Amino acid sequence: MSRSLLIAILASAALLGIASCSAPAETTGESVQSLEGDFDRGTLIIDTDDGLQHELDVYLAISFEQQRRGLMFVRKMPTTTGMLFVYEDTDIHSMWMKNTYISLDILFIKADGTVSSIARNTEPHSLATISAKEQLNFVLELTAGLTDKLGIESGSIVHFPTSN
Repeated sequence: MSRSLLIAILASAALLGIASCSAPAETTGESVQSLEGDFDRGTLIIDTDDGLQHELDVYLAISFEQQRRGLMFVRKMPTTTGMLFVYEDTDIHSMWMKNTYISLDILFIKADGTVSSIARNTEPHSLATISAKEQLNFVLELTAGLTDKLGIESGSIVHFPTSN
């Protein structure tokens, strides 16, 4: 077999292999609807300094597996939807944006519902650690820019979910 024929056959086989491959199912997630069935949902209210109350729909990340998955692979999310991470332990919790396709505002919330700090407009796919400034029990991920739009700041009060 000639060298050029062998190269042509190998190149064809490689192209056929690439063409028949598809991304793993978890990387093709399109919206938060891909979270249905894996997460319970709830509604929470956030009181802002201007006296307004803002109602948000949230997915509840309670188990370790849910917290590990978070909003990874979600490519679009309604503005008033988010994910609330509920931790049993009071600690300085940290997040990252690995496999997260959308920019988020990340709120770190104390056990009494007070927003401790906010990481705004996080960078998708970043492996940088985003940490709370103090020990707390809750982290809320929202669409980037929503905290500015609604006037949510450190000191705003979160009233935790009622189940949907």
